[in-house]
Amino acid sequence: MVWSRRSFLHRLVPVSVMFVLTATSLLAQDSPVKRGRKYKPPPETSKITVQVSKKSNGKPIVNAAVILNPFKDGKDIGNLEVKTDSEGKATIDIIPTGSLVRVQIIADGFATFAQDYQVDEPTRDITVAMLRPREQVSSYKDNTGDASTRKPGVQEPIRPKPADPNAPKSSQPPAQNTQPAPQQ
Repeated sequence: MVWSRRSFLHRLVPVSVMFVLTATSLLAQDSPVKRGRKYKPPPETSKITVQVSKKSNGKPIVNAAVILNPFKDGKDIGNLEVKTDSEGKATIDIIPTGSLVRVQIIADGFATFAQDYQVDEPTRDITVAMLRPREQVSSYKDNTGDASTRKPGVQEPIRPKPADPNAPKSSQPPAQNTQPAPQQ
């Protein structure tokens, strides 16, 4: 009988230890969890919708790059780029409310647009009518409002054509210096 009591105690001790550990962990859940850092909820955000269209006819511009650069309390928060959809709209909903947002729009064949907006409301709709490129400002000529003389896109420089190696060579000698020598 002694052996059976001993085996009973050997079985009872681990079971009772497990019971005590389980009971203490259940009681610990009722107490508030203390973390190393204080939890700070994320800031409120605003939803910004930018409608991009052509000024000449009001049609939407598809695939225009809308770049948003928010600033809050004088700090640059970062920048985000969104492309416009088939309706010419770009929407983003993670801009912190109360921030100053610089909106820049880049579209092929149109002058770049940039403007700052103060976003204090939960939703903000911005409408932008894009213009074709204008002539550069010049102090020599008044070209205010004139259309650009350069075509949109990459401009290739005009380079002189190389001399044709098969062309007949000139029989005339190169020009001589015709200035008189200075007198002493």
